[in-house]
Amino acid sequence: MRPVNGPVRIEFLWWRGCPSWDTALREVRDAIRDAGLDPESVEVREVSSEQAAEREHFVGSPTIRIDGEDVQPPPAGEALGLTCRIYRLRDGRISPTPDPADVREALMEAVGASSFNRKEA
Repeated sequence: MRPVNGPVRIEFLWWRGCPSWDTALREVRDAIRDAGLDPESVEVREVSSEQAAEREHFVGSPTIRIDGEDVQPPPAGEALGLTCRIYRLRDGRISPTPDPADVREALMEAVGASSFNRKEA
């Protein structure tokens, strides 16, 4: 959870063995820009070992978290490790990247909460 009046925290975790990470990062930066935030503010971290995957609670590449929350939470009990992640788009199709609408919605909620917290302070 973001501290009151704090910035939106955007994390992008990836694994080199996943071919879709660069497309996903580009899409995330576009969504960040659309939300009125600096696209370079995203924390990009490569997950390169099983130990790092455990430490990061990494369920596959790419994983995108906004204020600590996954933009498309994985099913309970999803295995951690170095693997490519599979997402379900809003129209039901399977994709190697999250639905851009899910990313934008999560960002807009975080930005709205951040704006609300600043007004309340």
